[in-house]
Amino acid sequence: MRIGLVRLHTTVLEVGPRDGLQNEAKALSPDDRIALIERCVEAGVRRIEAVSFVNPKRVPQMAGAEEVMKGVPRVEGVSYSGLVLNRRGLDRALDSGVDEVNVVVVASDTFSQRNQGVTTAEMLAAWDDIAASAHAAGVPVGMTIAAAFGCPFEGETPPERIAELARRAEAAGAFEVALADTIGVGVPAQVRDLSRRAKEAAPSAALRFHFHNTRNTGYANALTAVDEGAAVLDASAGGFGGCPFAPAATGNIATEDLLYMLHRSGVATGIDMAAIAETGAWLGTLLDKPAPALLGRAGGFPA
Repeated sequence: MRIGLVRLHTTVLEVGPRDGLQNEAKALSPDDRIALIERCVEAGVRRIEAVSFVNPKRVPQMAGAEEVMKGVPRVEGVSYSGLVLNRRGLDRALDSGVDEVNVVVVASDTFSQRNQGVTTAEMLAAWDDIAASAHAAGVPVGMTIAAAFGCPFEGETPPERIAELARRAEAAGAFEVALADTIGVGVPAQVRDLSRRAKEAAPSAALRFHFHNTRNTGYANALTAVDEGAAVLDASAGGFGGCPFAPAATGNIATEDLLYMLHRSGVATGIDMAAIAETGAWLGTLLDKPAPALLGRAGGFPA
């Protein structure tokens, strides 16, 4: 039985190996991160944010990105994304053989300076250079607009700002624009509004959403995004995640919990929900803490 039919298929991008781990007190080895990616691939995940090419002194959990990329399983139809913030990161990503480049542009200056050491305007200049170079290398590049729903330092993010950034992404040929609720303050009404603004500003780009469940609105936001026609939803196995530069930022929406909601709503993903739930529990043992996800505790329905 399915409760209703929203759309036939939604792609889930697994961000656990990057966003899921970057804020954890315990840093996992490249081998453990490769094992996490292998489990996700075996479960049917076909897009994975595998690594972040940032300074390991600032984010030690992401050290060894090249080693991780060297060890990931190369399976037909599986695409690996690498996060980059500057030209140096792009060069490392291209040398490592990523399939996609993801560039984060923060919508507020204060958060951008704390997170990346540059203003939003400076990051946009870097974005233009990164996008041009990625295109020259034949690698698709997308923009993630961070703090799209609110900033921990400046408060509300003006929706007009999101449209402006989406237009810059479109102008540089982004294949995808992601709206990220980095600190988990968004609600469905914002999802509807920002979705429509972003689609108008960047009609050629696919729309992706990245939600955190800090205030227990992440799953409602995700279903609203599907209703609005979002092509891709980010999620993290086990529900781990957070930003080391955002106060009180908690985990991403859990992949297994998202899959339960989507599958029961008649939305196919091609991913084995039970296998991801097992992966979330396994990841919790590596991190020495229980996974925030609920499906691993309650199980699916019907049993």
